[in-house]
Amino acid sequence: MRFFVIMSFVMAAIIVAGFSLNIVMGRSSFAVPAIVHVHAFVFFGWVALYLAQNVFVGSGSLALHRRLGWLALLWVPLMVALGTLMTVLSVQHGAPFFFDVRQFLISNPAQLMLFGALVFAALTMRRRTGWHRRLMFCAMAILTGPGFGRMLPMPLLMPYAWYAALVAVLVFPIIGILADYRRDGRIHPAWAWGIGLMLGVQAVADGIAFSPAGTALAKGIVAGTAGSHRPLTPNWP
Repeated sequence: MRFFVIMSFVMAAIIVAGFSLNIVMGRSSFAVPAIVHVHAFVFFGWVALYLAQNVFVGSGSLALHRRLGWLALLWVPLMVALGTLMTVLSVQHGAPFFFDVRQFLISNPAQLMLFGALVFAALTMRRRTGWHRRLMFCAMAILTGPGFGRMLPMPLLMPYAWYAALVAVLVFPIIGILADYRRDGRIHPAWAWGIGLMLGVQAVADGIAFSPAGTALAKGIVAGTAGSHRPLTPNWP
């Protein structure tokens, strides 16, 4: 369990560092609409909850861990809804120039829905602790994507910036695989499910995003907004 406690702090640190770097470098500020603050509160609230849950298990506070875990039933749907809304608002304001607008628009909600699915799968398998903690770990790893996206030199990685962030996210379950093998001499199947679903969801999201329907959807959402003035493909401003 010590591994999961340590890695929960590592993942949380990456998320915090990514958003903090944006503020320090002047790429974002606190002078934003209220919905952005609500989004930040909800998502960082999950980070705090995930940290607390790992600490509780690590310290033997299992009863508190179980009681607090039911918050996920309310928290996760709110995260998916807010994350999808913020994605739409972002593309209407131009979205990060180093991402393809279509890929950003479709992949963000798709990976968020996978996050939610992994969390709920982990909850249904809460008595099978090996599956539970690893599925939760993979779900949390997905949320590090925006943190990596703010720390990696994304403009230099165009047009593959989105995939660079995805590869960075996949490092976490790969570390989990190595930890399992080093400790037990075998690898838990939950890691294969986590990695496979992340890659599979991305493949499906790309198929939708780069289809005529995905292009039409993106154009329709940005029509009449500031986002309509930038090309759909990654492009230096």
